[in-house]
Amino acid sequence: MLFINKWLPIVFGCHQNKNRSFHYHNHYFPLCARCTGELIGLFLGIVLYFYFQFPYFIYILGMIPLIIDGGLQLLTSYQSNNIKRVITGSVFGISLITLFIKSCIFIYLLGKNSSF
Repeated sequence: MLFINKWLPIVFGCHQNKNRSFHYHNHYFPLCARCTGELIGLFLGIVLYFYFQFPYFIYILGMIPLIIDGGLQLLTSYQSNNIKRVITGSVFGISLITLFIKSCIFIYLLGKNSSF
C-alpha cells in the first residue's frame, strides 16, 4: 500500500490537495478527485474499448470538459466540486486510453504493412 501511496500521485502528477480528495474515516485517498476519475476512466476505457467504437473526434471531444473545468479553476475564482471533477476525469481517462490503444494499433498495422 505504501508503494501506491508514494508512486500513484507521481505517475498522475497529482497535487494531492486534501480539499479536493475523497476520504474515508479521515483517511485521504492518494489521488485528488480528478485524478481518481482519470484512473477509473483508464480501467473502464480498456474494458469499453472492446464493446464500443466511436470516431476519433468523439474521444477528443471527451477530453474537453476536463480541460475547461480544470482550466477555469486554475485561471479564475471558479471552484469545481468533487463530483464534477471525478466525472470529467473519468471521461478524460476513457478518451485518453482509447486514443492510446487506437494509436498503438494504427502504428502496429502501419509497421506490419511497411516494406522494411
